[in-house]
Amino acid sequence: MKLETNGVLALLQYMSENATTLLGLTLEHIIMVLLGLALALLVGVPLGVLSAKHERLASVILSAANILQVIPSLALLALLMMFLGLGFKTIVVGLFCYSLLPIIRNTYVGLKEIDPHINEAGKGLGMSNWQLLVKVQLPLSLPFLMAGFRIAAVIAIGVATLAPLIGGDGLGREIYAGLNMRNSLKIYAGAIPAALLAIIADVALGKLQSKLKNKHNKPQPEQKQLPLTEQDKAMTA
Repeated sequence: MKLETNGVLALLQYMSENATTLLGLTLEHIIMVLLGLALALLVGVPLGVLSAKHERLASVILSAANILQVIPSLALLALLMMFLGLGFKTIVVGLFCYSLLPIIRNTYVGLKEIDPHINEAGKGLGMSNWQLLVKVQLPLSLPFLMAGFRIAAVIAIGVATLAPLIGGDGLGREIYAGLNMRNSLKIYAGAIPAALLAIIADVALGKLQSKLKNKHNKPQPEQKQLPLTEQDKAMTA
C-alpha cells in the first residue's frame, strides 16, 4: 500500500514538474483529433446523404468506408506514410479515414429513419429537395449523426496516440518515450490524459446527443378546446 501511495505521489510530482510539456502535448493531441473529425464531417455527411438518396451507391460507399475501418491502425498509417511522408498531415489523414464510417453510417441511418409522411408534407408545402434536406431531414437526423460523431471522436483520440510512430506529436510521444526508457511515470503521464480526453469526449457528446434526442421527441402541448358558442350548440343539437 505504501509503494502504491509512493507511486501515485511520484506520478503527481512528475506531472506537476512537466505540466507545461504535458499541456502542450495535450493541445497538439486535441488539434490533430479535431482536424481529423472536421474533415470526416465535411466528407462523411455528404456521402451519408448520397447513400440515403441512392441505394445502389449506399452499398459501395459503406463497404469502402468499412474497409478503411477494418485495416489495422498502424498498417493504415504506414501506408499513408508511403504517400504523404512523416509528420502531422499523415496522422490527420489517418484520423480522417478512421472517423468516416461512423459518420457516414449514422447519417445514412438517421435519414432513413425519418417518417416518409414528413417528407411528403414538406414536398406538399412546396419545398425543394435541397430545402427539405437542410430544413427538415438533417435536423431530424441530428441525434443519429451525433451518435456517429461521438464514436468517431473516441476512436480518433485513441488512434492519435500512435502519431509518434510516424513523426507526429501528441500524448503518444510521452507514452512511447516511457516505453523506450522503461519509465512507467512517462507512460502513465501520457496514457492517463489520453484516457481522460476520451472519457470527457464520450460523456460530453453523449449529453449533447441526449439533449438533441429529447428536443425532437418533446411532446407537443395539447390545444385547449374553446367553449361552444350558442350557435355551435344549436348546430350540434
